[in-house]
Amino acid sequence: MTGGFRPYGIGISPKGDVAVIGNSGGRQGDIDVISVVDMNALPPRIVDTISVGQTPEGISMSPKGDFVAVTAMNGSDKPKSSPFFHDNGLLKVFAMEGTRLSLVAEASVGHWCQGVAWSRDQKTILVQCMVEKELQVFRFTGDSLRRTGEIKLKAGPAGMRTADH
Repeated sequence: MTGGFRPYGIGISPKGDVAVIGNSGGRQGDIDVISVVDMNALPPRIVDTISVGQTPEGISMSPKGDFVAVTAMNGSDKPKSSPFFHDNGLLKVFAMEGTRLSLVAEASVGHWCQGVAWSRDQKTILVQCMVEKELQVFRFTGDSLRRTGEIKLKAGPAGMRTADH
């Protein structure tokens, strides 16, 4: 399967019928993608690919499998002198409709943010940010995101996962 360059993260639906792969690209400032794999197809294959911004690292399927959360570094991990630098990363939430993705919400996050995790009720999303040394907390309503706080840490978090489903 070839959906994008340098596959990195993966989220799998609770039913196991689809997977979403984050492709971290060449880290050259290009827009990178996430790809949907139809796990029921014979053989399984990429059936949808959508742009998400520079360097998607964190990817997580919601507990019901109807949304996908993605963190894209968006150049926030680059030196300020880089032409690809942006002063924030991105959290994007996509609706998963069968094997198709559609953007439903987007919010700015901190710098060099990697992991993303859902609460069991799908109303809270945590994003881990290295530079800020915190977990950023977002409220998700099904069609919008709002930052509601942060959990400060003593070190920059680099890998996060919650128990699935």
